Amino acid sequence: MLKKPLVNNQIRAQQVRLIDETKKQVGIVSLVEALRLAREHNLDLIQVTEKVEPPVCKIMEYGKYLYWLQKKEKGIKKSSEIKGIRLSFKISWHDLETRASQAEKFLKKGNRIKLEMILRGREKGFSEFAKGKINQFLEILEKRIPIKLEKELKRESRGFTMIISKR
Repeated sequence: MLKKPLVNNQIRAQQVRLIDETKKQVGIVSLVEALRLAREHNLDLIQVTEKVEPPVCKIMEYGKYLYWLQKKEKGIKKSSEIKGIRLSFKISWHDLETRASQAEKFLKKGNRIKLEMILRGREKGFSEFAKGKINQFLEILEKRIPIKLEKELKRESRGFTMIISKR
């Protein structure tokens, strides 16, 4: 959830590092002076960060700042989305290339990929062959775009899974 910043009279510091409405750094000024400058421009004084001494404050519209924070948070959530790609035991070379091109699109958008190979019945006895198919897929994909393994190939009850992302 979004933590709302301190605004105008909620700010308790005696001095602040001020950034004006044109995004130009004014410097360290007293809180009273910063509030006066904000009121002159009919804008708000917003405490951007309290982690430094004196805290950084910006003169801008409070609603616009909240909107910007929400957009920023939404962008962060969107970029870490995991897309799934399933490979079958009997997948052909051409289908591997098709799945690799789909994976390339996902990676270019900044998504991570959960690669799955589901094994059924007797296929479970041929795990080395299944690993070979996954390695073929990774080789095709590596030729197109640099990748890194976030989660190594792991054997599960139904088959194999791994998570990859763009390097």
